[in-house]
Amino acid sequence: MELISQHAKRIMEGCKERARDEGLSFQDESLEYIVTNRDFLQLSPKTMIPTLYDYWVQDVEVLREQGQYELYPSNPYETVINTRPPISFYNDNNPDWLNVMIFYHVIGHIDFFQNNLFFRHTWDYDFASKALSDKRLIAKLRSEKGRWVDYIIEFSRSIDNLVGYFELLSRFSGRKSGQELSMVDFYFDIFLQDQSDSSIAGYVAEIQRYNDCMREFGDKGEEHFLDSVKQRHAEFESFYRKKLKEKKSLRNPDLLKFLMENSEFLNREENKWMKTVMEVIRTTSLYFQPQIRTKILNEGWASYWHEELFLRDDRIQGHEVDFARVNAKVTSMPRVGLNPYALGMRLFQYLESRAEKGRLSFDFDRISDSHLRKKYDAKTGRGKEFIFAVRENFSDSMFINTFIDQDFVNTYKLFVADKRLNKERMTWEYYVKSRKATHYKQMVMDSLYHPPAIIINVDEHNTLVLNHVFEQKPLVRDYIEATLMGVEFLWDGKVSLYTAEPEPVKEGEGQARPAGQEAAPGKIKWQRIRYTMKDRKLTRTRVD
Repeated sequence: MELISQHAKRIMEGCKERARDEGLSFQDESLEYIVTNRDFLQLSPKTMIPTLYDYWVQDVEVLREQGQYELYPSNPYETVINTRPPISFYNDNNPDWLNVMIFYHVIGHIDFFQNNLFFRHTWDYDFASKALSDKRLIAKLRSEKGRWVDYIIEFSRSIDNLVGYFELLSRFSGRKSGQELSMVDFYFDIFLQDQSDSSIAGYVAEIQRYNDCMREFGDKGEEHFLDSVKQRHAEFESFYRKKLKEKKSLRNPDLLKFLMENSEFLNREENKWMKTVMEVIRTTSLYFQPQIRTKILNEGWASYWHEELFLRDDRIQGHEVDFARVNAKVTSMPRVGLNPYALGMRLFQYLESRAEKGRLSFDFDRISDSHLRKKYDAKTGRGKEFIFAVRENFSDSMFINTFIDQDFVNTYKLFVADKRLNKERMTWEYYVKSRKATHYKQMVMDSLYHPPAIIINVDEHNTLVLNHVFEQKPLVRDYIEATLMGVEFLWDGKVSLYTAEPEPVKEGEGQARPAGQEAAPGKIKWQRIRYTMKDRKLTRTRVD
């Protein structure tokens, strides 16, 4: 691994200038390295962070990747990590014209890292340097504690998806975690929404009334508004006081943090080193949370800009066919499955076109005539402005839920595919299951990262109770035993997990099926299950 040549660095700086002219924003300093395919295999298990702590699973992953590479050799083009300064890696086989395209793609990523609000907690420090410090700390502990360090890493990594990511983000905007809830926030966020006669129209009307008070009375506007609320709802103030006195809820998905703060075992003097290891795992997970939650946006944004900028770059001359071939591999829409690069890029192009023509407006939504909708063009000139706002404020789930509509599905001829067994040929065949936007959107949403929601409690017997808030997605049973064993060790006591699992519904007796009619697909019901881990033994019980 070595720094790129001065020739390639000049190309990179030229790409930065052109990107800034188009509105992209990023810091000046960046580090670029040339690496081989073997280097990529070594770095991949560490998520491309060379300074990340050592762990035996990473060594296993390297061996697995090397085995796959021997069978299916490939040339990854690049990768970039969100550090200060940002670090990117480039394959040593890349020619100059390809590096120009890749530089634009990397610059798109850097712009996204440094401007998307879901990365806000990563803006103020260099994670690569922190990872190096953590690596040295874990190496020192490993020399003192031996294999127990790897046990703590393994137990912690089994639950490192249950970290308080959004709690962390809340510290950077609005009311901080732990700060007292204001009366106005309580009215709009809790009280008003709990009213039995509440409606969207009524909620919007109250917001308008609040804004009118602020305009009319200035600094006294909020006071006047709250006085009117108290007159209309005599119980409002007492409800607010009661809310402030409520004990802080344990509904906190940050299980690692809860264990570190509340486990008597971990807080013994001789075991406090374990908390140090757990905190390394937790902060590393928090660092990667926004990247997991913005995969489609991030790759789509980078793909949009490498195509937008490289097609206008004079260095493409003579390499148009080469570019088309490489770009098609990256951004082609598969007929079956999802390509985050392709889907994200097309959504940005679609939104830019709609914003440019004023189609993201109430006036356009009111038009039902398909011919008029196709001809509608308000010529707002705000396409780029809109997609930059999306880049700043959205995550994947928001992006998909908000903007995938029937017009988008129709424009790119998208569909949901499924497979069925051809009984004559005894082969699986794929077919178009649906072309509806709601079904396509649901398929994409189902592919997104969505860790389980857990309510944490401790009962009178000091049993740690984990209540899985069931969302029609069961936990993977293969991992439950090992995970609960690790939690039991860290808690040093009995652990109970409540969840739901599917069970088949038996066909009613005496219900004869008409002749020639096939049996209907088996129905299921969701049964509440309690898993209990005690003394490293797991029991499973049905709960009525």
